[in-house]
Amino acid sequence: MTDAFRFADDLGPHKIIHVFNPGVGLRAILVVDNVATGPSIGGLRMAVDVSIDECVRLARAMTLKNAAAGLQHGGGKSVLFGDPKMDKPQKERLIRALACALRDERDYIFGPDMGTDEECMAWVHDEIGRAVGLPAACGGIPLDEIGATGWGLSHAVEVMARHCKIELGGATLVVQGFGAVGKHTARFLAKLGVVLVGAADSRGTLYDPEGIDIEALIVLKDQGKSVVDSPSGEKLTCDQIIDIPCDIWVPAARPDVVHEGNVHRLKARLVAQGANIPFTYQAEKCLHERGIVCIPDFIANAGGVICAAMEYHGAGRAAAFETIAEKIRANTEALAKRLVCGKTLPRDAALELARQRVIAAMTTRRWGIF
Repeated sequence: MTDAFRFADDLGPHKIIHVFNPGVGLRAILVVDNVATGPSIGGLRMAVDVSIDECVRLARAMTLKNAAAGLQHGGGKSVLFGDPKMDKPQKERLIRALACALRDERDYIFGPDMGTDEECMAWVHDEIGRAVGLPAACGGIPLDEIGATGWGLSHAVEVMARHCKIELGGATLVVQGFGAVGKHTARFLAKLGVVLVGAADSRGTLYDPEGIDIEALIVLKDQGKSVVDSPSGEKLTCDQIIDIPCDIWVPAARPDVVHEGNVHRLKARLVAQGANIPFTYQAEKCLHERGIVCIPDFIANAGGVICAAMEYHGAGRAAAFETIAEKIRANTEALAKRLVCGKTLPRDAALELARQRVIAAMTTRRWGIF
């Protein structure tokens, strides 16, 4: 069975495109999962170890995320094979070449993701005029700079914490992946009284049960340093971030960081997924059986794509932030109501919510279901 049909189900994918240009060293994949609600929006992820499986799963996550957020956009994702820390001229050449190769794929709108940023989207926009998450100088709303995803996560946590009877004043927070999403999530939650006690990046983990100075840590990261370069706190390995006890645990890095082999080590009361597909399904089932609530990625971290969609349609920063808060709070409340009996896995409940919206849109389409 070919890759395209191996992944097929009742929602998609609509199309899978492999891009290869040996002249510039370009190797990439685009997955447009479902466009029933409109052209897909999804980030361009760059890493040496991306794969078609990861791209398909991330594209589906975007379909569900956009549907749950009530956006007039479907889900898609693109992945570019390469080291995101390569020389800037080479990175620019690859991204511009990819944009040109996908010029006529109007079912897909580029956005920033792991390994890409606002400047990368400016290169794409310059080539094909179809990108979101642009720099402010190009008329965009810089998602990473203002922390749109983190803003949404903070609202999801605030709503669900009330249902979990967690008092945010003095609640402890651990962030796995102290980057664009993680640092802003910590910053916004700190304004609600939450205390950051653990933070990790690709080089290690910083732990301080008395609380970590978030602003100082952000300055350190902006200088290109690691959390383990902090002069205070205990330094641990990357993997030990999962062992730190806390009230709220936020994964904001790569997929599948928590799985059946390590989920038993997680000691939290509430998980809010800042990254896309950071837990395996079995890991989420284990948490549910232990009474730990896990807000799925496509509910919790939709702030970035909501902001991106509003930018694409001409909205400003203030309107985007207001809409992010409104939509994510409403969706988290809707999810919480479905969890009252305690029998339904949060992901299953959220999936049902999102699928209903996608299928309703699909019934209006003339040709096919995608």
